[in-house]
Amino acid sequence: MEILRTEHLKKYYGRGEVCVKALDGVDFAVQKGEFVSIVGTSGSGKSTLLNMLGGLDRPTSGQVIVDGKDIFTLKEEALTIFRRRKIGFIFQSFNLVPVLNVYENIVLPIELDGNPVDQKFVNGVIETLGLESKIYALPSQLSGGQQQRVAIARALAAKPVIVLADEPTGNLDSVTSQDVLELIKTTGERFEQTMVMITHNEEIAQMADRMVRIEDGRIVKSDKGGGFYA
Repeated sequence: MEILRTEHLKKYYGRGEVCVKALDGVDFAVQKGEFVSIVGTSGSGKSTLLNMLGGLDRPTSGQVIVDGKDIFTLKEEALTIFRRRKIGFIFQSFNLVPVLNVYENIVLPIELDGNPVDQKFVNGVIETLGLESKIYALPSQLSGGQQQRVAIARALAAKPVIVLADEPTGNLDSVTSQDVLELIKTTGERFEQTMVMITHNEEIAQMADRMVRIEDGRIVKSDKGGGFYA
């Protein structure tokens, strides 16, 4: 079952001789339960693509279809609600609310939407990520790896149809990076979560089920992943 699809997706900045084609006609699809990595050098268009997939920026032309909905037909308020309900985000900067404890950060998107928390599901996510002893701690009391675990839990808690990870190990050391990546893969499999991750590191990218390469705003290659980061 297809969860995500782009059609002729373009994002241009400027015009004429100074036109920058950040995305130049991207056709891309992700199946339910798939873990896909998007790899590319700085300036290749991977971050722009992730922003489009998550509805954080609007394209020059083309479509992004998430769970059967062309998200850019939605007005801003409706898009914000759709994004909160359907898309989870994991950022390299964690983006935790400093005055909220771990549990409060995890359930924040659900409460913002006015929905009841599925306590059994959230507890399962917390347990899988090894955060049981930290639920009352503030972000400032956690290590970088622990903060990223909280960010993963927050992304999963609302049961989104897809999770988008933006260089999720960019602020972590190599050992912690490996732990976090293994947790992303494990939680994705356990909770049958569809995930798309961007990275500049091909070793990391190979942990995914499929690795997609982007260059100069175009997808140039797609390979089976499944490797291990060491």
